[in-house]
This record gives sequence, C-alpha cells and structure tokens, in this order.
Amino acid sequence: MNELTVIGFDAKRAAQNRTGLGNYSRFVVNGLCKYAFEMRLLLYAPNPRKTGALGGLDGEAAVEMHYPRTAWWKGLRSLWRVWGMTRDLAEDGVQIYHGLSNELPLNIRRAQGVKSIVTIHDLIFLRYPQYYKPIDRWIYRYKFRRACEQADHIIAVSECTKRDIIHFFRTPAEKISVIYQGCDEQFRQLAPETKKREVRERYQLPERYILYVGSIEERKNLMLLAEALSQLEDQNIQVIAVGKRTPYADRVQSFVDAHHLGPRFRMISGVPFADLPALYQMATLFVYPSRFEGFGIPLLEALCSGTPVIGCTGSCLEEAGGPQSIYVNPDNPQELAQAIARVLSNETLRQRMISEGNDYSERFSEKQLTADLLRLYTRIITD
Repeated sequence: MNELTVIGFDAKRAAQNRTGLGNYSRFVVNGLCKYAFEMRLLLYAPNPRKTGALGGLDGEAAVEMHYPRTAWWKGLRSLWRVWGMTRDLAEDGVQIYHGLSNELPLNIRRAQGVKSIVTIHDLIFLRYPQYYKPIDRWIYRYKFRRACEQADHIIAVSECTKRDIIHFFRTPAEKISVIYQGCDEQFRQLAPETKKREVRERYQLPERYILYVGSIEERKNLMLLAEALSQLEDQNIQVIAVGKRTPYADRVQSFVDAHHLGPRFRMISGVPFADLPALYQMATLFVYPSRFEGFGIPLLEALCSGTPVIGCTGSCLEEAGGPQSIYVNPDNPQELAQAIARVLSNETLRQRMISEGNDYSERFSEKQLTADLLRLYTRIITD
C-alpha cells in the first residue's frame, strides 16, 4: 500500500450500532487504524449527531468522517446511503469502497474509478425464512443480491456464509474471499479482581455458572439449554443467559417455571459491554445452542476469555469455536446435558479446552485479520 491509497467505508453501523454489525464495522476500522499506516480511511455516515458508538480511533492511519453535503441529501439521509453517496466517493478519490454490512449504494457502478467490496455476514433470512417478516425478506434479498452482483469482490465472514452466497445467488466462488471477523481485544485482557467482584455482586452470580450471551430469540435456541439443565444431575450449577429479550423468552421462562428451574436459570437484559469480559471470564462453561449463525462471535469471545465452549452443529460454529470445543445436535437436549456433565466433571478436559481454545483464538487476532484484509485491498486495487 502506498500513501495515496484511499479506502471508503459505510460507517453507519460503526457510528450508531453497539452490537452485531456495529461491532464488526468498528473491529475492521480500528484494526486498519493501527496497522494500515499509509492509508486514508474515509468513513461515510448519514448523521453527524449519531456517532456515539464509534468512540475514539487510535492509530497511525488518517481517518476522516464524511456526511451528506447538500441540503437535499441532509434532508434525505437514509437515501443518501443508497444513492447520494456515490458521487461523493468519486469526488473524494476513493479507490475502494467497502460496504461493511451486507449492502452497497445501488448505483455504486457509477462511481468512476472506485472499486467496491461488500462484506456479507449471513443469509439466514433465506436459510430460515420463518424467522423473518415477508417484507424484510424481500428487502434483504434485493439488497444483498444486488450488492453481490455489483461488487468487484465479496468478503464472507465464514466458509458457511460463502457456501450460502454461492448456493442462493449463484455467485462464482472465485469472487468470494473468506476473512473471519474478530472480537474486541478486551476479551483477551484479564478483568481486574475489583471488576469481577463488582460484576458478581451486581448480577448476584454464583461461584459456578454456565453462561449464554446472545439475543433471546427462537433461532438462538436457548430452550435447548433450559431442557438440558432439567436433565443435569448436578444441581449446583446455574445458567446465566444474557441478551435482549423477545417474545420467545416468555416460552423459555414458561418451561423454566414448569420444571421448577427458577433458582437455577436466569435471563438478564441490558448488560453493558463493559461488564461482558468479566461475565465470560468468571463462567465455568459457555454454551451457545444457536441453530444457525453467519459466524458465531460469542464463541470466540468465550475462547478469548479463557472459557470452554459447547456449541451446536449445522452452521459455522465449528469455524468460530475450533476443534477443541464440543458440538451437539441443536434438537437433542440429552446430548447437550451429557456434554455439559462431561465438562463439569472432568477438570483435565476443561483445562485442555481452555488452553487449546486460547491457541485457536489467535488466528482471529486483530493484527492477523487486518493483514488478511490489507492483502485483499492490494489485490483488488492492482487487478
């Protein structure tokens, strides 16, 4: 890369979303800030008053924020991302525009001299349409397919997502590169004992607990963990499920109540990010029973936190959790209960899972994934 390299990004999610796509967007931008020393990073966001999630960007790369420039587009900020941004990209000398969250401006091909990359995180709305409203499926299908057709290159966050892009959109395999996503470096840093005590007291955590982190919705399949808990002989272990509640959470709670699991199964919402590393690091075991994910970032967060992992088969969780973790059928609570019992009763196994999981997590380090991304940028520019 030379000093004239200019990369533009769709920064709406990085600026406004504190989870999911926002975390991925910030991970990419922060990594480039640290390791792409001779680049200009132009972040395009629709509203200068909504940038609170972005925070400070530390590093050597030059970073510039860009917003709608004319009165017309300031009044139509959402449409600016779809149509109005393209002219700005060309005027700003952007060489590559990277859509970080599944979409590109619909007229991106009109940006003279600008090549484009889009990151596709998952196609769950096509794989499991029953979890989405029909209008949402139509919008997502149109945007994602068009982005894949228009882009010069596509990044898939897992081999599973790459296979789905090829299957559903008939995209040539050579047009897609798998570059995994990472997690915040704070999960690799040991939380101070004072922080752990504070978090343990705030959430009334027991000494031993199984942790789940993720939205409490049907696809995430938390019911499987509740059913497995009801079959465990070990009565001295609790489940702490952290995540945004949906109506599905009421079904899980009904099962918990009917099986008298109340003291041993708790769902907690509204946990700030600052508390998550300590929650992970104090957990005895992390269980993620999701039926399908684009990548499965909570598994990686657990590995980086030194917590053994059990996930489910059927999507990409083996890619995120590695060969040392345990995977079970997402429809078999007995199999999950047996896996949990095995880890809880065998400290040698648990420690081996922790050690090997930490080694596996190194392939998802910020430095490694940023290097992978920079190699792709170089190839796209020079092609």
